[in-house]
Amino acid sequence: MSDDSLRDRIDTSKPHSARFWNYFVGGKDNYEVDREIGDQIKSIFPGLVDVAVTSRRFLGRAVTHLAGEQGVRQFLDVGTGLPTADNTHEVAQRVAPDARIVYVDNDPIVLAHANALLTSTPEGRTAYLDADLYDPEAVLKAAAGTLDLSRPVGLMILNTLGHVADYERARELVRQLMAGLPAGSHLVISDSTATSEGMIAASEAYNASGAVPYYVRPVAEIAGFFDGLELVEPGVVRVPEWRPEGSGEAGAGSGAAAVDAYCGVGRKP
Repeated sequence: MSDDSLRDRIDTSKPHSARFWNYFVGGKDNYEVDREIGDQIKSIFPGLVDVAVTSRRFLGRAVTHLAGEQGVRQFLDVGTGLPTADNTHEVAQRVAPDARIVYVDNDPIVLAHANALLTSTPEGRTAYLDADLYDPEAVLKAAAGTLDLSRPVGLMILNTLGHVADYERARELVRQLMAGLPAGSHLVISDSTATSEGMIAASEAYNASGAVPYYVRPVAEIAGFFDGLELVEPGVVRVPEWRPEGSGEAGAGSGAAAVDAYCGVGRKP
């Protein structure tokens, strides 16, 4: 894809979820429209910043656990978002230099920054697919060019399933992706949840901004994504509570321990 055609696909007149999230985690790949809605939502619900920061930390702990204790050497990261610090391949390859990672997103903004995700150790490999969560078969087929799908894979779907409005459709997409992976593979999910009036109000304000909507769900629905899998301890919990590391792991602010985002890791038997 040429630079001109890629630029034509990028709309800077409306807020964008990847840029909005990038702003919240301290990144620089965002525009005034993203910062405006970000500041508006922070005024409604300051706790969303803690959701962003602690969710990113959860990614690091989950990948470290899979690459370390579980010996997983392959990761499929669907709904990648914009590169920041400690992307999946950086965390995994610190633990296991031979790890292979495939990033998947269908967003032109993410594609424009994909080269930042394509660094790798000499022993490992990274790849980026311009593909769609709504076509799991195509995602798996393309990922097989880099990953050996007969060996366990860590499937990462972080802060992405909230974009799928229909819950049963979201569950089916997860099931289809996991069906293409062998026993010993793991599913890693985190998403914002409808666990406070502030988070619900923030979600409504974001969805009214013209951005692609993001729907917050009850905790029971987050847990439902892991049906048929063996949950890794401590189960489905708030993101700061999943295997925290030290006193500072609670997050960015004093209320981080009560963030409105839940996560879990499940193993395919």
